[in-house]
Amino acid sequence: MAEMNIWLERFNRDIGYKSSVIVFGNTSDIMLNPKNFGKYDKVIDTLIAYVRDKGYKQIVKWDRVDGIDYSVSDEIINANPDNNVPQQSNNSDYDLGEDFDVSSTAQYGNTYKNPDEFFPYMLSVIKNGSNKTAFVLDYSDYLFGNANSLSEKERYYLTTLGKILESSQSYNMLKSDFASVGNIVIIVAKNNAMIPPAFYLNNSMVSSVNVPMPGHHEREHFIEFNMACLNISQNIMADKNAKDDLIDALDGFTLRDIAQMIKLSRQMPEKLSFEKLINLFKYGEKVSPWEELSKDKVERIEEELSKRVKGQDEAISKVKDVIIRAYTGFSGLQHSSKQKKPKGILFFVGPTGVGKTELAKSLAAFVFGDENACIRFDMSEYNHEHSDQRLVGAPPGYVGYEAGGQLTNAVKEKPFCVLLFDEIEKAHGRILDKFLQILEDGRLTDGKGETVYFSETIIIFTSNIGAAEVSADLSPKEVKKLFVKKVQEHFITKLGRPELLNRIGDNIVAFNFIDDPEVFTKIAKLKFKTIEEFVKERYGAKIVFEKEDAIFMAIGKKAEKKDGGRGLLNVMESVIINPLSEFIFERSNMIRNRQIVIKPLFLDKPEFDFELR
Repeated sequence: MAEMNIWLERFNRDIGYKSSVIVFGNTSDIMLNPKNFGKYDKVIDTLIAYVRDKGYKQIVKWDRVDGIDYSVSDEIINANPDNNVPQQSNNSDYDLGEDFDVSSTAQYGNTYKNPDEFFPYMLSVIKNGSNKTAFVLDYSDYLFGNANSLSEKERYYLTTLGKILESSQSYNMLKSDFASVGNIVIIVAKNNAMIPPAFYLNNSMVSSVNVPMPGHHEREHFIEFNMACLNISQNIMADKNAKDDLIDALDGFTLRDIAQMIKLSRQMPEKLSFEKLINLFKYGEKVSPWEELSKDKVERIEEELSKRVKGQDEAISKVKDVIIRAYTGFSGLQHSSKQKKPKGILFFVGPTGVGKTELAKSLAAFVFGDENACIRFDMSEYNHEHSDQRLVGAPPGYVGYEAGGQLTNAVKEKPFCVLLFDEIEKAHGRILDKFLQILEDGRLTDGKGETVYFSETIIIFTSNIGAAEVSADLSPKEVKKLFVKKVQEHFITKLGRPELLNRIGDNIVAFNFIDDPEVFTKIAKLKFKTIEEFVKERYGAKIVFEKEDAIFMAIGKKAEKKDGGRGLLNVMESVIINPLSEFIFERSNMIRNRQIVIKPLFLDKPEFDFELR
């Protein structure tokens, strides 16, 4: 178990000669305790076991809620000869008698819950007591406030700690017990950022030890140790590949998480596969939408997406390739067998209004059964250096910390989704650094320290880079080549971030200009269906056409190919939607249960007449 003991070995070494050790990170987890016959204990209990084994004769465990925990701590007699620490009174106006006295104080003495009492107590013990006393301060994240605006009391605590450190170790090398342990203060916190840097920066008396998340071997040992409790459908002890897949799938889990998942498996009415159990534990869903995709459905993807996105067959074909990789389980395998990367990564580039956003929404509806599973972020709103805090959340102590990040919150709420980052070129370069971790590891830590997983998402970037410079008169092949070149120049030359392009790989999809009037006609028909449904629902009237093809062909011919689909919508608004709205406005009290007939005035011009029948 060498992998998981590296930090513990450092802790064991440092408590022999340092005055203080800050232990931070995964401190609220459980772990294998070599000092307790290989059983699993809390991290704090394991630390105390190592401190006692190191030769410390007196151990005092304290936090500001319970004070001194006498179930673990040793009582120190005559610790306050100077009598400069307030003592707890034996008599109380609210004394309910012996039967109600359940405090540890009644058995041992003062618990010093108040830091104003405890810090002088520590100093008194170390100054006046014998050596080999260890103070273990638990839940130390909550001892101090903002390091930049410490209160007078907090400054007093820091000063007291400084004096304690000065008195903790002997540096008289001529003394016979020079090599023995002295006194030590062990500070345990989840986040060392909550400890004022003035205490430990450039301070040779203090060391910091990070407790990491459980590694592969530690997770494997924990699963094997508790195999009898894990209720799943596979026999992973007989199938090494299945066991390895399970251990890899638990990457990023604490041992407490795994214990909770094992407990969940015992509460299910039927045995689940470990994949479904993990999905249920992480996302609250047994079945992933990815598992519900069938081969027949994936084979129809081009047909389904083409119903909403017209004239972009090459882009749709590229999307199909990505979904097939995800469906067959090959997404990211060339990078890592753990398959932690997002299910798909795409970069849509091309002229405005040609279907980039529409294709992303269509893909969300196809894979996840809901267009609202496409979560869009307008990256022009993230063009400042510190805008990354809006995505992942402000750090502790800053305004907005409690709200979390917009991106991380969205993925927590909808882990199965398409994430659409629109106009990515407008985002500040610092924002792009966040995507490096998402695209590589499939996870991100938010401002609260929680890990958010992106391994079930499809990530799509869109961009208009080069749209103003690429001519609409070029062939589709030349257009694609130029757009890809403009994207590469932007990220390599302008931003100096070629690593982001490396993460995207060959998934840059160039969209064509729409130059076929028939495509515009199809788009116009598709978009007008929404108008027809609205009129039917709101006014109870049905829209019918005389010479429908001629009407939409005339609209399609008026659209400019450089303006794309948005330009077409502007034409539709001008020539048919505005006149239709005026017609309905003037006759709103007489159109229910009737037909609104739209007739072309000319076969080649988008001018129309409206009639009520």
